[in-house]
Amino acid sequence: MADAWFLAFDSWLSIMHDILRNYLAQNINLTEEQWAFVLNCCKPKKTKRNEILLEKGKISQYMYFVIKGCLRIFLIDDEGQEATRFLIFEGRFGTAFPSFTLRQPSAAAIQTIEPSELLMISHGDYQVLMDTVPGWERMTRLGLQMDYIDAIVRIEGLITMDAKQRYDTLMKQNPKLIQRLPGKIVADYLGISQETLSRLKKNR
Repeated sequence: MADAWFLAFDSWLSIMHDILRNYLAQNINLTEEQWAFVLNCCKPKKTKRNEILLEKGKISQYMYFVIKGCLRIFLIDDEGQEATRFLIFEGRFGTAFPSFTLRQPSAAAIQTIEPSELLMISHGDYQVLMDTVPGWERMTRLGLQMDYIDAIVRIEGLITMDAKQRYDTLMKQNPKLIQRLPGKIVADYLGISQETLSRLKKNR
């Protein structure tokens, strides 16, 4: 029984590592020694739906690579109102970057919206990877640039578009977000009410 469990775990871990390696191969060239070092820095984690990985006010200790599922980076005010900042789907790195980088308490929390499978890299190991693995720092910088662009485009949409235009744009650019995630999260991400979202879905 124990042997079967270990075989299943090894198979699951091998699949996770293959997905990460394929992603990295698109961005950097690793020697086998470097790849072994990267794997040594990665800690696997399987989560439940709506599991909190980082609480508001805590320091972000890990960079996450999403193998399966979705991470939500969100703010919450004193009245308990939530505001989604980022959504991170499969094949992307993500964390609460200000806290992770500056080593300060995070204004945002991190939640797994779906049951998720993740590879976690600690802050210390991530710094070593950027310092020692050729191309890792550039990969991180380019990823942050794209995240920044996505955030600016989203903010501009919230300011300049009405609810229907925001919904239509999201359906065109990222329909899986609407199809996969709870209506409450989608409405929050679009900056509209759940009632408005329901009406837009019905009228489409």
